[in-house]
Amino acid sequence: MRTRWAAMLAATVAVGLTLAAGAASATDPVPLSSGYVLDDAGVLSSGDAADGQSRLEELKSVTGVDLWVVYVDEFTNPSDSADWANETAQANGLGPTQYLMAVAVDTRQYYISGDSEGPVSFEQLATIEQEDVQPALADENWVGAIDAAADGFTSAVNGTGSSGTSDGSGGWFFPLLLGIVVVGGIIYLVVWFARRRKKASVPAGAGARSHVEPPVSIEELQQQAASSLIETDDAIKTSAQELGFARAQFGDDATESFEQTLAEAKQKLDDAFALKQQLDDEVPDAAADVRSWNARIIELCNGANEALDAKADEFDSLRKLEQNAPDALARVQKSRDAAVGALDAAAAHLASLQSRYAPEALATIADNPTQASTRIAFADEQIAAASAALTRGDGGEAAVGIRAAEEAIGQAALLEEAIEKLTADLAAAEQRSVALIAELESDMRTAATLPDSNGHVAAVIAATGQQIAAARASLGDSAKRPLVAMRSLEAANNEIDSVVQQVRDAAANAQRARAQVSEQILQAQAQVSAAEDFITARRGAVGAEARTRLAEAGASLVRAQGLHNSDPEQALGYAQRANQLAAHAAQLAQNDVGTFQTNSVHRQGGGGNNMMGAMLGGIVINSLLGGGARSSRGYGGMGRSRGGSRGRSTGSFGGGGSRGRRGGGRF
Repeated sequence: MRTRWAAMLAATVAVGLTLAAGAASATDPVPLSSGYVLDDAGVLSSGDAADGQSRLEELKSVTGVDLWVVYVDEFTNPSDSADWANETAQANGLGPTQYLMAVAVDTRQYYISGDSEGPVSFEQLATIEQEDVQPALADENWVGAIDAAADGFTSAVNGTGSSGTSDGSGGWFFPLLLGIVVVGGIIYLVVWFARRRKKASVPAGAGARSHVEPPVSIEELQQQAASSLIETDDAIKTSAQELGFARAQFGDDATESFEQTLAEAKQKLDDAFALKQQLDDEVPDAAADVRSWNARIIELCNGANEALDAKADEFDSLRKLEQNAPDALARVQKSRDAAVGALDAAAAHLASLQSRYAPEALATIADNPTQASTRIAFADEQIAAASAALTRGDGGEAAVGIRAAEEAIGQAALLEEAIEKLTADLAAAEQRSVALIAELESDMRTAATLPDSNGHVAAVIAATGQQIAAARASLGDSAKRPLVAMRSLEAANNEIDSVVQQVRDAAANAQRARAQVSEQILQAQAQVSAAEDFITARRGAVGAEARTRLAEAGASLVRAQGLHNSDPEQALGYAQRANQLAAHAAQLAQNDVGTFQTNSVHRQGGGGNNMMGAMLGGIVINSLLGGGARSSRGYGGMGRSRGGSRGRSTGSFGGGGSRGRRGGGRF
């Protein structure tokens, strides 16, 4: 690499060592990143830094001016704010339209560095410092200072406000503003008179009748939604039971339309419960979503109930038992006998389960035999009442007793069947838990072979081992908890699978990046070198923008080379960026050279090719600047005053010469 890139590498390493050493209070001039905000003092939150970057990007798009803002603890090497800011600007190759605001937080110094030939004069810079920036800094409003500086530059460049003098280009603003105010006032008056006229035409009392009630609060809406869910769930369960009885009595063909209506109502209820689950989960919801989803729950529940109600009369007509009470009573008596026969078996089955499983594993069925027994006893009472009613010839009363007995017997059967269902679920959970333990042990062996730079994989392996041990304890004694064990093992399996996949994906990405980064770095080196050679041999014509892109390309290339082995993915990004910036720099430089050559032909009338070539190469510059004698100084700068600019012989060794400064101060 050329000397320039070696120097940039040294600067990058120096900055890296400074950052690694901790929050030092003293800061030397720093390299500027591609972003506009550099917070070495740590006074900006990530959100503040993003806001500042966005505001300065807006400044660039509106005015064409770049403004970098740097917060450090203290200026050192040099300690003077103007010298520190100017040296930082010069070291980073800032051009005439590029400015730097440097702020030392601990020593409360600040300074805006700008070129004397830039679009904002020294007087305007002083005004921006004193009237816009200093008040915000004094209040330690660090992000506000960025906004204030951007506002000041916008006013200065556009020729508006106190930060600059108008050259006439901003004269349209106040007439436009006045026009907007006038038009707005006219619109307001028209709307106001129209409303008065409409109000005067409304009959007395109409306003009270058309009054719209204010919206209910979120809390009231939540209560309404919860009540709707409960009521609708109960209605659907009752309707399902009634439909089952009717199907047994009248057959599938007679009850088909009711089945369809019930299925549609169930779907609406399921959708409503899904929304309720979203509202109840651990993810916070916006107030607008809470209101909208609760309103939707109410709407779904109302729809389900309306559909069921529309079929209620037809169903009731079908279910009239007065005409068939004797046959219906015989059927319910038969169902009752079946439930009584299954009760003893269900109780014995539960006792067997209680000897093997923990009480909490059987909590949902622990009192099912007792509850079934009470339902059967109630059914017996209703059957006796229905029989007595039939003997008296009261078919209506008999029908009421028969219907109540049917529902009670149905619930008793449901309670007995629940014991069988849970038995099957517990057995399946045990089998699944055993399979999960074997799977997790295999996953742990696989995870142990993966790279683990931060110890995360080891932590997950240890946690998985603890989950396996706890699951075995839940499955191995006389108080088993297979459902609990299965849930914890499923969670552990998801966690370790996720970690293994992430590590494998990272390794695959790193491998792909490693395969590409060497080639990209070689391409970037060639691109940067070609652009450097082109600009060096034509430096008399190439402006600051091309040189800035080339400098940033070189910095990105240095970063890519430094990260080649340790972080190939990040190195690949830097190499690609270096490639793009170098190509852009070359294009900008070619444009500058084309403009230079066109202007030179017009100036020289087509002659003096040798002299034009020397000028293009930066060998002879004075003739482009109007000639003049060389300075008597052989090399070095001419010195600098705080209020003016400094100059040098254009052909001698020395600095850029035009970054003389004024202003700045303390806050």
